[in-house]
Amino acid sequence: MYSLFYFDEVKTDVIDAKAWYKQQRIGLEKRFAESIKLVLLKIKENPFMYAVLYKNIRIARTTVFPYNIYFYVDEISAIVIIVAIIHNKRDRSIVYKRL
Repeated sequence: MYSLFYFDEVKTDVIDAKAWYKQQRIGLEKRFAESIKLVLLKIKENPFMYAVLYKNIRIARTTVFPYNIYFYVDEISAIVIIVAIIHNKRDRSIVYKRL
């Protein structure tokens, strides 16, 4: 199983999304967080099951919420680096600017 490492901006991505979902309906932010955690667990188990989007950046989609998790894998260190967790309608250039 791989370890996870997060870019600093990922925390802000999740905080902002949770705040938005909480405004929509109380408790929805918790469902969002659980959805993200589920996908992260799957990524840890087998990051290579997700498609390469650009160069070595892979994308994992949540099943309920319209969010994508962008990451790459450092095979030597057995680490998955999470670059961004953003709404699927946002411009992907956000991800590339973080690299």
